[in-house]
Amino acid sequence: MATAAAELLEMLLGRASTAPVSPSQLRALFLLEQHEGINLRTLADGLRSTPSSTSRLCDRLQAVGFVERLPSANSRRELQLRLSGRGCAFLADLRARRERELAVVTARMSGESRAMLLKGLESLRNAAVPVMDEAADNPSLAQRARTA
Repeated sequence: MATAAAELLEMLLGRASTAPVSPSQLRALFLLEQHEGINLRTLADGLRSTPSSTSRLCDRLQAVGFVERLPSANSRRELQLRLSGRGCAFLADLRARRERELAVVTARMSGESRAMLLKGLESLRNAAVPVMDEAADNPSLAQRARTA
């Protein structure tokens, strides 16, 4: 059941193109949105990647105008990463397109089915929050969750 649900969600969300960014770049944008001003190493940890790969990923995001690198207030050797206005607008537009795609599908459902779906999604969110918090506190857990 989990595989079918994951594939269905991926198919529905995939109808809203993420171009010009790749899935890994999109994950980076979401992390930067949640943790404004983080440094490259912290972003690399969040992506479970190496700093050099993450730096190249940020180079590409900066080239399309979605990410800004700014001097850190804490260290002259460090840079802070932030979403640019264009990056924020891209994420807002992507969310709106994804929402429209989901609205088309849910409009075909009965009111009772939509209520059951909402209840199920709320339960899923409530179950996921502690797992996600645990993974954020313990990177080895997050790695195990990704490979399980």
